[in-house]
Amino acid sequence: MQEGRLIYLDHRPAAPLNRWVRTLWYAAVPAMDHARERILPSGCVQVILNLERDYLHDCPDGKAERRMPPALVVGARSVYEIINTSDMASLIGVVFEPGGFAPFAGDAVDLFSNRSICLEDVWGGSARSLRDRLREAVSPIAKVRVLEEFLRARLAGVAPRSGVRMSTIEFALKTIDHAPSAATVRELARCTGWSERRFSQVFREEVGFSPKVWTRIRRFQRALGQLHGGAELRWAELALDCGYYDQSHFANEFRAFSGIDASSYCAARGVWANQIPVE
Repeated sequence: MQEGRLIYLDHRPAAPLNRWVRTLWYAAVPAMDHARERILPSGCVQVILNLERDYLHDCPDGKAERRMPPALVVGARSVYEIINTSDMASLIGVVFEPGGFAPFAGDAVDLFSNRSICLEDVWGGSARSLRDRLREAVSPIAKVRVLEEFLRARLAGVAPRSGVRMSTIEFALKTIDHAPSAATVRELARCTGWSERRFSQVFREEVGFSPKVWTRIRRFQRALGQLHGGAELRWAELALDCGYYDQSHFANEFRAFSGIDASSYCAARGVWANQIPVE
């Protein structure tokens, strides 16, 4: 990396990995004028590896920072988190599709939700050797290729998923994504032929959250996309367009997920929709 130059690369892998992985990314970000950033919840599981130094920061809001392992599974989140921008000096990661971490988890995905867990605790010693190989790769593209090949080999080594279970969750996710204000657990369960209890359990184990929480996250992300894109709508119109009951419902949900109000987000938004500076 050249001093002072921002490098960002993202790559969508080829089939069959792209069924499970949304994107592989590498970032090398020079020193910023703000020490922390607020990361807003997307509901997706990520794997993150710091290639610059042997730790990542844990930054509890309003509390002292502490050091964490350099490679983490960052479980699907329903609340914002704070990161130290110095961690982005050389960082590589995986964003899994909703439900896409299940083959790589070795356990129910909801056990990872709203938690950051040492990658070695999940993938064993192969996580350490992966990080060593990533650090040795000479370019961002080479690093991403190393990561893709690792995931491809790991996917090939896991037991096949239940076709019925996979297709049911994929159907539910697509339905919620298409109409997050209209889909209900009862209707989704009826369409799958499962009981509400069984459907909710499987959904939570595969995706990380209950269908109700996931629906709330998707509404929030839809609103976030419009705000980041500079949509010129009145708050009441935006709320209804994104599936909220009214403006008050939108305001309360936005603050619950982000910790700030929508006006503050619009004033601070930058390159990435899910990241804003903490002043």
